[in-house]
Amino acid sequence: MTMSYHIRPMDSDPTSAPDAAPLKGVERIQAYLKTLPDGPGVYRMLDAKGDVLYVGKAKSLKKRVASYAKSGGHNERISRMIADTAEMLFVSTASEIEALLLESNLIKRLKPRYNVSYRDDKSFPNILLREDHAFAQLLKHRGAKSTKGVYFGPFASAGAVNRTLNTLQRAFLLRSCSDSVFESRTRPCLLFQIKRCSAPCVGRVDQAGYSELVREAELFLNGKSRVVQDDLARDMNKASEALDFELAARLRDRIRAMSHVQLNQGINPSTFSDADVFALHAQGGETCIQVFFFRAGQNWGNKPYFPRRGLELSDGEVLEAFIAQFYDERTAPALILASDAIPNGDLLAEALALRAERKIEISVPQRGEKREIVEMALTNAREQLGRRMAENSAQRELLSGVADVFGLEAPPSRIEVYDNSHIMGSNAIGGMIVAGPDGFEKGEYRKFNIKSTELTPGDDYAMMREVLTRRFSRLIKEGEDPKTKWPDVALIDGGPGQLAIAVQVFADLGVEDVTLVGISKGPDRDAGREHFYMPGKEPFRLEPKDPVLYYLQRLRDEAHRFAIGSHRKKRSKAIGASPLDEIAGIGAARKRALLQHFGSAKAVAGAGISDIEAVEGVSRAMAKKIYDFFHPSG
Repeated sequence: MTMSYHIRPMDSDPTSAPDAAPLKGVERIQAYLKTLPDGPGVYRMLDAKGDVLYVGKAKSLKKRVASYAKSGGHNERISRMIADTAEMLFVSTASEIEALLLESNLIKRLKPRYNVSYRDDKSFPNILLREDHAFAQLLKHRGAKSTKGVYFGPFASAGAVNRTLNTLQRAFLLRSCSDSVFESRTRPCLLFQIKRCSAPCVGRVDQAGYSELVREAELFLNGKSRVVQDDLARDMNKASEALDFELAARLRDRIRAMSHVQLNQGINPSTFSDADVFALHAQGGETCIQVFFFRAGQNWGNKPYFPRRGLELSDGEVLEAFIAQFYDERTAPALILASDAIPNGDLLAEALALRAERKIEISVPQRGEKREIVEMALTNAREQLGRRMAENSAQRELLSGVADVFGLEAPPSRIEVYDNSHIMGSNAIGGMIVAGPDGFEKGEYRKFNIKSTELTPGDDYAMMREVLTRRFSRLIKEGEDPKTKWPDVALIDGGPGQLAIAVQVFADLGVEDVTLVGISKGPDRDAGREHFYMPGKEPFRLEPKDPVLYYLQRLRDEAHRFAIGSHRKKRSKAIGASPLDEIAGIGAARKRALLQHFGSAKAVAGAGISDIEAVEGVSRAMAKKIYDFFHPSG
């Protein structure tokens, strides 16, 4: 699909005096009308700073922009948007369908203030049955579908796909290990012992038998579970009649595992195979859209979204904008079920079909099984929104309490919490977590690998100085970027010493508008007796049962968990690393042979060329390459 991009920069107003202020609002918009085409396209409205206010599509750019150029007749929100408009950009497209696709792409990328938009940066996980190996591997997969194999999904969450994978292992005994682990096994692993793998790595099942397991798994994931279960039940009865009770028990366990998957899926439709269900519930100015995924006649989970919307938009208009963005980087199934009528449903279906290269139907069912499923999704949306509103109310009260405790003018919208983790100075990591009105914002978490070579191992003060210096230096550097997010409060896990370091860093960098607080545990590290430290104030404590204290403890503990987790990952990676990994041409097999022959990488480093050449699979040229790696001066 091609699009003709035609961008128009801001026109100068020939009637304005040289020193006159730039035009804004209705006058600015009117200046574009005489040059706009009467054809389809996408327009962007920008404020004086160049930030995008709104992205829209139009069958006729000229007519749509003319509707904004009228004085009056707009609601308060649109009037405010028009008043802030200082520039417009336009893209002409070949059709209204291309305009819709481009509009949804720009909205998702730019997240304009006045559009319906939602935050969703993660792709959905799939189950992948790899076909590029004689013994297919069953695993979880995210991202581009570049690996050869059969993909099943999407699943609503990693938890949903993990639960399904665990049960599929019990039902079909397919391997989940990597190729390198598979090739290196000499005896069955624990998964074989707990009856979750058939151990093809050590020949406990031949290729023909394993291929039959793969065939059964494909049938099951394609919705033909009854065929597989009937076949297994027949084999189980035969084994029982032949008095092979051990085989009959294994087949019985596999049938139970398949039934377990189906029971956990709740509603499994009979009137359609593949569909996504979108149900919207709005209340109190907030909106929840529940999305359910059905593939191969099975329910593969659901996920709630809370899009930003304008109050003047109908539920159908919100659904239309949301669905268009939802499938901007995803392929839509053959059927989309919605809770509300979509104003441009036919156009949207045609646009999604163009991208998917097959027919797409968007339907608002009124009766029958499809309506029951939509009602189920609506119930979930209503309950989820109720929980979110209750949580947000409690969160706002806690943030107001934080403002009172720390003497802030208003409840903080962003709290950053810092902690460090290391073992005797090794694998040192600094962690930063973020919390705000919506709870923990895990997409904003950051880890800092301590880089300073002059730092004394285990010097927590120097580590904190490096972390804060790097963090706030970057904030200052990006200060002109409107996406830069400054904290209202920086909470340091530590006492007066850590706080003094933070004060010094802020003074050196000229940071003045961030409230600094240190939090340390009481005597014997007793939780509940925390002391708080602020520059220029005496240390203080909160009442042991104060909800604000519990909240601040949660923040501190989350920062501690994140820092320790990051440190452990770094340490595990370092433990598993070997100098041999850095030598070109040394793969898993040669590395294993070298370590088995010499006992350690250190012993390999001390060996001569002839000794290395004696290892099976190592040629004279490779032995010299290994020797030269450890003896660069030679």
